[in-house]
Amino acid sequence: MNSNKIELIQAHTHIWKYAFNYASSMSLKCIVELGIPDIIHSHGKPMTLSSLVDALSLPSSRTDSLQSLMRFMIHSGFFATQSLGENEEQEGYILTATSKVLVKANANTMSSVVLSMVHPFMVSSLHSLSTWFQGNESTSFVAAHGMTLWNALEQNPEFGKNFHDSMATDSCVLMSVILKEGKRVFDNLKSLVDVGGGTGTTAHAVVGAFPHLDCMVLDLPNVVANLRGTANVVFIGGDMFEFIPRADAVLMKFILHDWNDRDCVRILKRCREAIPSREEGGKVIIIDAVIEEDKNKQEDALITETQLLFDIMMMAIHNAKERTEKEWGKLFIESGFTDYKITRVQGFRSLIEVYP
Repeated sequence: MNSNKIELIQAHTHIWKYAFNYASSMSLKCIVELGIPDIIHSHGKPMTLSSLVDALSLPSSRTDSLQSLMRFMIHSGFFATQSLGENEEQEGYILTATSKVLVKANANTMSSVVLSMVHPFMVSSLHSLSTWFQGNESTSFVAAHGMTLWNALEQNPEFGKNFHDSMATDSCVLMSVILKEGKRVFDNLKSLVDVGGGTGTTAHAVVGAFPHLDCMVLDLPNVVANLRGTANVVFIGGDMFEFIPRADAVLMKFILHDWNDRDCVRILKRCREAIPSREEGGKVIIIDAVIEEDKNKQEDALITETQLLFDIMMMAIHNAKERTEKEWGKLFIESGFTDYKITRVQGFRSLIEVYP
């Protein structure tokens, strides 16, 4: 076969793969909704296909279909198979490191992430991308639903609960890593304000590691209205575009990727007003993605692709974006900062320290 034919077939295959890519996320959603990771976990040993069919109370006519689903999820790294005792011809399904984090009883479960991010609200907003590009709506999400994500979360309690649970879970895992690998970033601080800190998951994690630290959580009044603080965690209702309480440092985790460049500069200028000079220990701590620009340095294709997918989602939901180091640097200069330091801490996120 000549090279042109090979190239054409490869191009067709590439297109087929991405045309069907939504089946990956829908299959992931399916196994979570069916509770397959939980069932295999509870079984305590490799689980045969027939046992799984019985445990799910499925009709026998679904056996082949379930096998196809599991075959794909094995290929995708969510499950594996293991021989059953001496009978090497028969295999059972077992969990992998990834599916263990989908077990609902796991303290670090990602099941709520799947249920919220593959929710029809999210998926249908991507269906409206081309309409949004050609129209006047503020975001593709608004073009699809006639409301913002925040409105949808408030008006749909189940969707809202899964979304907020997923954010809290992610915060717990990420902060446990940061407080181990990047703990020095909080050294010498006496006070901290967590901007957009929600219910305080991050703040409580930080003061758990630094009991002497006074931490304020700033979020919208309706978010913090019924939250009770502690001796060193105080909740403050307000608008970060208008005012940020003074502190030695400002923390923003997954905040700036929700906003366009103009709004980010407005937020960062408020942060600059809230902190002392660099000599006095003032800084802004940002936890967000930093997209790798140099292809020669892209050692982990999974991380880069995850960052770029997040970039598409931020565009669709908020008309915002993930940023490269060059783009981050430009924001910092425009906001009146003089220097910054980036440390990759976990997966596709980085820790950015910005100095006045």
